[in-house]
Amino acid sequence: MRVAHLSLRDFRNYATAELPLEAGANLLVGRNGQGKTNLAEAIAYFSSLRSHRVSSDAPLVRFGEQSAFLRLKVEANARTVLLDLQINKEGPNRAQVNGNAVPPRELTRWFAAVAFVPEDLSIVRGEPSIRRRFLDDALISRHPAAAGVLQDYERVLRQRTALLKSARGRAAQIESTLPVWDGQLVSLGTQIMLARREYIADSAPHLIAAYASLVGEDHGPSCTMVETALGNVSRETSVDSVDGNVSRETVEGKFRETLAGLRQREVDRGMTLAGPHRDDLTMTLNGLPVKGYASHGESWSFALGLKLSLARVLREQSSAGDPVMILDDVFAELDGERRARLMESVSEFEQILVTAAVESDVPSDVAWHKVQVSAGSLTLDGGSE
Repeated sequence: MRVAHLSLRDFRNYATAELPLEAGANLLVGRNGQGKTNLAEAIAYFSSLRSHRVSSDAPLVRFGEQSAFLRLKVEANARTVLLDLQINKEGPNRAQVNGNAVPPRELTRWFAAVAFVPEDLSIVRGEPSIRRRFLDDALISRHPAAAGVLQDYERVLRQRTALLKSARGRAAQIESTLPVWDGQLVSLGTQIMLARREYIADSAPHLIAAYASLVGEDHGPSCTMVETALGNVSRETSVDSVDGNVSRETVEGKFRETLAGLRQREVDRGMTLAGPHRDDLTMTLNGLPVKGYASHGESWSFALGLKLSLARVLREQSSAGDPVMILDDVFAELDGERRARLMESVSEFEQILVTAAVESDVPSDVAWHKVQVSAGSLTLDGGSE
């Protein structure tokens, strides 16, 4: 899979932009603040329907406008697909595939990308919500239908939590209605938990290989889930310590037991205290937690390894071929050896898009297709606009 062309109108700092891309290595180079990351952000948006930089869509629309328009020409398996997206400041976004209107989430069925960004370090060092977001984005990239399950879970969670708040300290008031929301929370939450477990299992060997390729050593990287629905927020579970064939019914039963045990605490606090929305991903190197023990370089390598393992899972399981690899100002964060190792690792994919403030930040022994970016103006290597 590769992007042949990106067209933008009223997106970020671009009134208009036309960006042709090639198979292999593409380099967007220019001083900071010129719009390189905006181009990478626009492409990545098609694969996840959200930005890694902001929590809402409004900042993506150029100042003074109400909508931004993005078009991606994607080539995969000798087939060309046109993906169109209208991002609105107010109201729902709109999408088309080859000129036919579709729900925006349908775009993720046609395009996959894995973005490496400086903010990835927060997956390792940041709050649990960042790790949950990484996992859920991985689920959507792998199975686009997961987006619907995640949205439904959030809706049920909001409704259930609102009910708990309305009866704070008075459990009898909601005895007849809360079980209805419990059932939906358990059903949807179990699907998410099992999907996360499956992803961790499938990505585990890729994580080991990816980390070793980045640092030249095997430090035994691993990931496990802390699942609050199991009844103990400090209990860690992983596919290594839990029966890999555990049934959905078993997980649902344990989830229900946990909610029953938490009933009074939830009513008192007006909060839903167990479920995928409170789980966490624990990461270790050589048996020690990455967070708090790993060096800066090890933490960066682990974060990059997570993204690289995701890309390899997608390539392994997708009929459309490789995901597009996007590396936004990542090389500047690495020393020379890690730059070379990262470039070697991503070069196995069909298309790579790299942004850099200065060309000396990226490996020089690569046949780059270069685009100069300056104040929202794009110049192809060779001088054409």
